[in-house]
Amino acid sequence: MKYTLKSVFGDKAFNKLVIAIALPIVIQNGITNFVSLLDNIMIGQVGIEEMNGVSIINQLMFVFNLCIFGAVSGAGIFTAQFYGRKDVDNMRYTVRYKLYSAVFAVILFGCILYFLHEPLISLYITSDESGTDPVVTALRAKEYLMISLLQLPFFALSQVYAGTLRETNETKMPMLASLAAFVCNFLGNLVLIFGLLGFPKLGVKGAAIATVIARIVECAILILYSHVKTEKHPAFKGLYKSLKVPSSLTKVITKKGMPILINETLWAVGVALLAQCYSLRGLAVVNAYSIASTINNLFSVVLLAIGNAVAIILGNYLGAGRTEEAVVANVRLVSISVASSVIIGILLASVSWLFPKFYNTTEEIRSLATSFIFIFAAFMPVNSYINCTYFTLRSGGKTIITFLFDSVFECCLAVPTAFLLVKFTALSTPVIYAIVLSLWFVKVVAGIILIKKRIWLNDLTKIG
Repeated sequence: MKYTLKSVFGDKAFNKLVIAIALPIVIQNGITNFVSLLDNIMIGQVGIEEMNGVSIINQLMFVFNLCIFGAVSGAGIFTAQFYGRKDVDNMRYTVRYKLYSAVFAVILFGCILYFLHEPLISLYITSDESGTDPVVTALRAKEYLMISLLQLPFFALSQVYAGTLRETNETKMPMLASLAAFVCNFLGNLVLIFGLLGFPKLGVKGAAIATVIARIVECAILILYSHVKTEKHPAFKGLYKSLKVPSSLTKVITKKGMPILINETLWAVGVALLAQCYSLRGLAVVNAYSIASTINNLFSVVLLAIGNAVAIILGNYLGAGRTEEAVVANVRLVSISVASSVIIGILLASVSWLFPKFYNTTEEIRSLATSFIFIFAAFMPVNSYINCTYFTLRSGGKTIITFLFDSVFECCLAVPTAFLLVKFTALSTPVIYAIVLSLWFVKVVAGIILIKKRIWLNDLTKIG
């Protein structure tokens, strides 16, 4: 392949395709992360214990969210490829498989979070050096969790429907559903957290109720649209007339998809464990890390959207047997993502001091959060390349490799490194955070080798 500006960054038609797929996802993810930002700021106005409690639960819910993402993504690889092949029946089977996976994940995590919430919450409460009351923090965390559990089935169903729509190149409706959820969440927070318009002042309980209502609204919109517009999205036509998924397809999806489910779950566990490692330095670090993560996620929406575009576009090409076009598209998508991340990283670094000032918290916490944000901004191009590599490998069904590439790295290298540095060195937490992020270069080297070998060029629609 001869590398020119057009071959690296794509022609007008290709870039229009990327924008058509990625832009609605950017807006959708931006809305979702902006909601988290507003939640944190609003709850922070109530009190530091409330903010700490919600931050802890958000770490636990993050594991569930990623588990659902993994559960539907395994079958989603096949949905995208069957769509490229115009195989409606098998697309419908993949949606049913996602529903089964979502139900299993909701039951499993619902039980874990309900029955084991006390020891899980206590993992993040190790000291009161930040001037907060750990008992009150644990109580607020429990209050928020017990109500938030009600959102689990609605979130899971939303992911099944939104994922399927995106895999069939429909990204606008998931975006609009998220926008409606944002409006509900924002207005619900205003009236329920602070007791406006005659409603009771419920604090963290109000925030949880608003989130549940928003999830229900989002889920309802996606389901109604999908089943009304069956001529445009035939995979949903007759979806519930049968619960059948052919055993041959079930086996191959499970074989390829189970590593993704395990990977996303373990990766989320790894992220939660990293937060727990940093929390050994005190509740101030918990709060600062939560603030930084919220801001970092908000600025990462473009990279995540391009990652989704990688999975969708490459999956469609591979399912249609257009392997050489997939190779060219991969180069272009990686180039666009990394170039975008440089610009976004510079922007994030330049405003890293600004966002923590919106929080009603201590100067120590604001300073720590600023450091975390600045460091993350510096590593955004690295993160961008890793993200594209992950979705490229996944699009061709190399799920065992993505498991090693992602969650094994996180749990076996990043978490132990963070724990040892936190526990046995006097290094500041931001320095430790930078060292842990620098481990990403191991994944960059591995990614370059794997993509160059073209091991991901596989058509998964040929089920024998």
